[in-house]
Amino acid sequence: MQFPSVPLHLGLYPVVDSVIWIERLLTVGVKTLQLRIKHSDSALKRSEIHRSIALAREYNARLFINDEWQLAIEYQAYGVHLGQEDLLTADLAAIAKAGLRLGVSTHSDEEIDRVLPINPSYIALGPVYTTQTKAMAMPPQGVNKVAEHVARLGAIPTVAIGGISLERAKDVLQTGVGSIAVVSAITQAADWHAAVTAFQQLITEQR
Repeated sequence: MQFPSVPLHLGLYPVVDSVIWIERLLTVGVKTLQLRIKHSDSALKRSEIHRSIALAREYNARLFINDEWQLAIEYQAYGVHLGQEDLLTADLAAIAKAGLRLGVSTHSDEEIDRVLPINPSYIALGPVYTTQTKAMAMPPQGVNKVAEHVARLGAIPTVAIGGISLERAKDVLQTGVGSIAVVSAITQAADWHAAVTAFQQLITEQR
């Protein structure tokens, strides 16, 4: 099975939960995003995913849909992001056939071993630090472990996620990871636009 490739360096990668945030970030030049909807209203979920994919296409951005692979296929998203449990139930062949990119979450060497045969478009490594965004069964890996993973994976695009603040981002980028995914560092920032600008400048400097 083979999924389409993505750039080795995806840049700043915000993970947000609404089309409102997708639109905000697209308008300030963010090019890689993930929509992770937490509510269970199926009609609203469908509408938000549809609108977000259309907006991303308008801005020529890379939008990954978290978990909802059927809707991502239906509305022709750029890609899908799946967790370890979702990999067990998702139709990976259908995702590949539709030409969508696939990103997967990993939390250990064992989980990396599990996903490598799938040939995903990118591998997410986390949590780097303790995060309050979601309950984590795995302890923080820390930057040294992330650096080991990045070295091991070589030319496979990687994304670091989990508790990454602006203050910690430089250390994370120095692992050689291709991208940093952030949630609360933007969505809970006093000035989200300034936070995005600061992250983008830091990433540019590190590259």
